[in-house]
Formats: sequence, structure tokens, C-alpha cells
Amino acid sequence: MLGKILQFFKEPPVKPVTMSDEEVKKTYSHFRWRIFYSSFIAYVIFHICRKNIAVALPAMGADLHLSNTELGILGSTLYVTYGIGKFINGVIADKSNVRTFLPTALILSAICNICFVVSATVITPGHISFFGLPSATILLWVMAFFWGANGWFQSCGFPPVAKSLSYWFSNSERGTKWSLWSTSHQIGVFSSVMISGIVIDKFGWRAAFYIPAIICILTGIWLFDRLRDKPQTLGLPDVEKFREEPAVCDVNEEEDDRSYFQIFKENILCNPVIWMLAIAYIFVYIIRFGTEDWLVKYLVEVKGNTLTIASSKLSSLALVGAFGAILAGVISDKIYKGNRTPINIVFLICLILSLLAFASNPAERGYMDYIYAAMIGMFTSGPQMLIGGLCAVESSSKKVASASIGFTGIFGYVGAALSSGGTGFVVDKFGWDGAIAFWMLSTMICVLICTILLVYEKLRKRVKA
Repeated sequence: MLGKILQFFKEPPVKPVTMSDEEVKKTYSHFRWRIFYSSFIAYVIFHICRKNIAVALPAMGADLHLSNTELGILGSTLYVTYGIGKFINGVIADKSNVRTFLPTALILSAICNICFVVSATVITPGHISFFGLPSATILLWVMAFFWGANGWFQSCGFPPVAKSLSYWFSNSERGTKWSLWSTSHQIGVFSSVMISGIVIDKFGWRAAFYIPAIICILTGIWLFDRLRDKPQTLGLPDVEKFREEPAVCDVNEEEDDRSYFQIFKENILCNPVIWMLAIAYIFVYIIRFGTEDWLVKYLVEVKGNTLTIASSKLSSLALVGAFGAILAGVISDKIYKGNRTPINIVFLICLILSLLAFASNPAERGYMDYIYAAMIGMFTSGPQMLIGGLCAVESSSKKVASASIGFTGIFGYVGAALSSGGTGFVVDKFGWDGAIAFWMLSTMICVLICTILLVYEKLRKRVKA
């Protein structure tokens, strides 16, 4: 039984190139487009079973009598398991079949969403004790378990996508293609917020978990038909050969006879650039998830917005954020010639100003919140896409593309856990002004790390010259 399961997920063998040049071109053109849109849709749908909790927080907290700190702890479970899982599943994804690995994870994530909300129906807070503990405490633990399990399966989504983008697109086009694909995150958040807001308004907060789960299961079945593994498993040449471009790494990927562990050690564990990117990613994720997860509650409690209006403001953050990701990728390709660090610094400074403007905007000028929230989304999405994603892949090897994403992802989701639990704690202790200060300080630290990275990159180029 175990052997059959492993065989189901095992990476297909490489096939020799027997096609004519015309057949290679036709096959590449067909599958590159297919892989791109399938990966894009997959990541959009992953988000509707992840970000639904952000909109459900106010109603869920009131219904289950959970404090901000308890809600923060609940949200943190996903980020802890996601961060650890992103690294472990990144290593696994490098040697797994994208076609089976990704859809299975999406379906299992949907099942976790269903179990999460069922547990809140079966175990109701009250005076009943289980094993000497109040039912409310047991409920929190059970929900935390299923939300944490959801985080693990959610972490299986990005690594196979990173593998696909690395193998199907060459370096000269990868910045633009990656930035276009990365808008799936913002569109996913937008879709999740809109679906959850409408569903909660009509059917209650539990439906915000049931309905997305059904969508995820159906999409997972469809993805199994659409996705394929790397080009070589279809009898195609390496993408650099197909496009007649030199590989980014000094070592030819096909002729590299080092073991996976050697490549992993040299390109990730002993790579100072990867370490700096990973540490910076902690602070990117503090601000990213601080705003995504808590903005609705902030607008409801501080500015007196209804849930529908608050959700629509959060959706503007997500939707315009997609433009920011594209802008960062294109500018770093066209203006900075593949140097991603300067645009990260510019975006982060603009993010600090956007946060300040959003917090200072009075409730009576609520229409401006849409603009400031959109600016926060735009200036967060650029560094989020570049620092732990494209920069990490380009600073390592294609053979460990998923693992490099997973490595920076661990640090990113340490930041996410700090953001979720930390924001809840800060709000309970110091109010919402403390939360804004927490997010702004995190952004300033990230600017400092990126500046150090910029200086390091210039010094390294001088030494090589």
C-alpha cells in the first residue's frame, strides 16, 4: 500500500528528446501556457481555504466567545505548520510529481476546513468539562489542530509551483512571468474576502469554510488533468536549450553530478544571500499577514465600519496588490536588469508611508481608506513576491528551487506566526495604535536588512571583477 502511494507521488522519469524542432516548439508552447494558467488558478483557489478565516474572525470570536489573543493563537497554528511544511514539502516537491502532489494537497486542505468548522458545531462552549477542562478550551485546541493541519497541506501549494516556473520558463522571462503568476496571491485573497463576506452575510460564518472547501475539491480534480511535471519528463529539452539562453548558475544543471544534499548545502545552507533574504522575509510577513488578517477587525472596531464595508476595503488591498507584484517584477527586469534589491527598498519605504496615512485617516473620510489600503497592498506584494520567491530561486539552483522557496518560507511563516499571535497580544495590551506601530517597526527593520544585502551584493561584484 505504501509503495503504491509513493509511486503515485514519485517524479516521472526523464525521457530522451526524440521530437523534431517543430514538434518541440509546438509542445513547449502548448504546455507552457497550460502550466502557467493551471498554476495560477491553483494558487488562487488555495487561498479561499486559507484567508477565509480573516473575514470570519469578528463573527467567530463573538459566537465562540474568543478573545483577540485566542483568535491570534488560533490563526498562528496555520502559520507555524505552514512555515515548517513549506520547507519540508519544498524538499519533497523537488523530487515529486507536480501533477499529483499539488492537487492532492488542495483536496486535503479542503477536508481540514470542513473538520475545522464541524468541530465548532460538535463542541460548543459552555460549562461542560472534558477531562477536567472546560469545553471552550477543548474546542480551541481541536480547532487549532485542524487549522494547523490545514496549514501543512496549504504549504504543499507553492513549492511545486516554484518548481514548475523554474523549469518551464528561462531567466530572461522568469521575472515577468513570476510577477504575473504572483498576482494569484492577491486575486486569491480578493476572491476569498469577497466570497467569505457574501457567504457570512447570507448563511453565517460556518459557511465561509464549507463552501470554499467544495470549490477546492472540485478544482483539485480538474488540476490533476491539467498539470504536468518538468519538461524533461515529457521528452522535451531543458528550457534554456529550447530558448538558446545560458543558465543562470555557473554549473550546468543537466551535467551537474553532485548529490541533492551537496547542491542543497552549497546553494542554501552555506549561501549568505539566502540567509539574508530569509531573515528579511520574517518582517515582510509580519506586515503582510498583520494587515491581511486583522484589517477587517481593525476597521470594524476602530472606524465603525460594517463587516461588508471592511471586507470591501480589504479586497482593495488584495486587488491592487496584484498590480504591485507585476510592477516590481517588470521594473526589476527592465530597469534594474535583474537586480531585485533596489526595488524592494523603494517599495518598503513607500509601505511605511502608506501605513502611516491609513492609520491617520479619520473615520469620516472612510472613502480614503480604500486608497490607502490599496497602497499597502501594492507596496507589500512587491517585496513579498521578490524577497522570498524569485530572489531565493535566482540565488540558488533550479535543482533545489522548491527547497530554496521552502527555506525562506520557514522564516516567512515565523513572521506570520509572530504577526498573528503578536498582533492579537499587542491589541489586547496596547490597543490598535500598538498594532500599527508593530507593523511599521517591522517594515523599517526589513528596509535595514535589504540595505545591508544591497551593500553585500555590490562588494561581491567588485571582488568577482
